[in-house]
Amino acid sequence: MTKFEDNMEEIFDIDVSEETKPAEIVKEEENVDATKDYEYTRGELYRLIEQGQEAVQGALEVAQESGHPRAFEVAVNAMKQVADMSDKLIDLQQKMKNLNKDEEKKGPSSVTNNAIFLGSTAELQKMLKRGKVEE
Repeated sequence: MTKFEDNMEEIFDIDVSEETKPAEIVKEEENVDATKDYEYTRGELYRLIEQGQEAVQGALEVAQESGHPRAFEVAVNAMKQVADMSDKLIDLQQKMKNLNKDEEKKGPSSVTNNAIFLGSTAELQKMLKRGKVEE
């Protein structure tokens, strides 16, 4: 490491050898994870709803054959569970839309890419030694 790099590390309190990911890459990875989680959860809810519908059919057959009130109660509870899972599927859809809308609303971050210092090199060195920027 050169003396210049050592000085820059000391002045700006950073580690030159430290590798960091740009914010765009981190944001993209988070978006990919959120999409994967959404697709997985959506698939699981579909599977559970289908199994719940089969269970409801079976419970209704048992209830109709036996005529027992408890069997009808079980069938009705199974129907309620399937309806609740369907609601969760719609809630998941809405949450994903809100998440995408929030990302679009944020837009580009407030990063200054092209900062210009107007002054002499001596003034720049003094400012860097003091460690603060005067506006």
